[in-house]
Amino acid sequence: MLGMGLGGLCIAAVLYEQQASTAHWAAAVFTCLLWPHLAWWLARRNADPFRAELRNLLLDSAQAGLWVSLLHFNLLPSVLLLTLVTVDKISTGMPRLWLWSMPAVAAGALLGGLSTGFAFEPESSMTVVLASLPMLLIHTLAVSLGSSRLVQRIREKNRQLDALSRIDGLTGLDARRHWQHNVAAALRRHQAEGTPATLLMLDIDHFKATNDRHGHSTGDTLLQQVALIVRSHLRAGDAAGRYGGDEFGVVLAGADLVQAQAWAESVLAEVRRSARSGPGGGTCTISIGLAVVAPDHLEPAHWIDAADAALYRAKGSGRDCVSA
Repeated sequence: MLGMGLGGLCIAAVLYEQQASTAHWAAAVFTCLLWPHLAWWLARRNADPFRAELRNLLLDSAQAGLWVSLLHFNLLPSVLLLTLVTVDKISTGMPRLWLWSMPAVAAGALLGGLSTGFAFEPESSMTVVLASLPMLLIHTLAVSLGSSRLVQRIREKNRQLDALSRIDGLTGLDARRHWQHNVAAALRRHQAEGTPATLLMLDIDHFKATNDRHGHSTGDTLLQQVALIVRSHLRAGDAAGRYGGDEFGVVLAGADLVQAQAWAESVLAEVRRSARSGPGGGTCTISIGLAVVAPDHLEPAHWIDAADAALYRAKGSGRDCVSA
């Protein structure tokens, strides 16, 4: 609407110099003031708004071609009108739509040329130049602002997608892949600098039975409770993630075996004291396996497997305990 309205200024300047007929002035009013609103109304009422808007865009191009001829090919307004309708097609994001609109432009120009005898007066007077400036400046700024807002929205969506890829939606801990990146980073630091670190795998005891007995919503609540306890015990530089199902992984940066065992026992006690496995308030327990980073951990998977093996030993020892 803005572009067509501003285009009316340069069209009016040329028509004034041509001492155009009432019919041409009426056509200018329709094209620049009435048609944008009519096109919007037609698209809104159509059962297929997309196809209706596509048709409207092609009609825009046809009218631009028509006015190029009616203005006797006055150079500056003609270039601006054709640029306007071409940019509109490109900004839709539809591949080659601007190419599809070229026959409509040609048809409009042919129709207008037949009515004017293809009069050719390309010179643009200073009056026409001045009347064209608002369209040149304001429309360009409006398109730039619109593009800027679109880029900002895309950036925000990308940030949201990045957060979704990094954070487990249920527990708020790191998603598995992001946590594995943290494991790899801790392993690289150890290999490069000798920095100690301990990896822990935590598993909720009898979680499947809790799910079967009380339902998945209770199971989800239990996962959130345990995740909250784990997160509350993290120190600067630590990383905790949901590894899968009811299993969590934690990397304790700079922690040796003694420090890691103390951390694990603290979490174990807090879960036993605070987490509840069902509406009746049953006690929840977890099992923890831990592995201090070692020279034979050449890959993150080796380190994770070592902690996982310790976890299974903890489960085999009666659960609700820590195994290293």
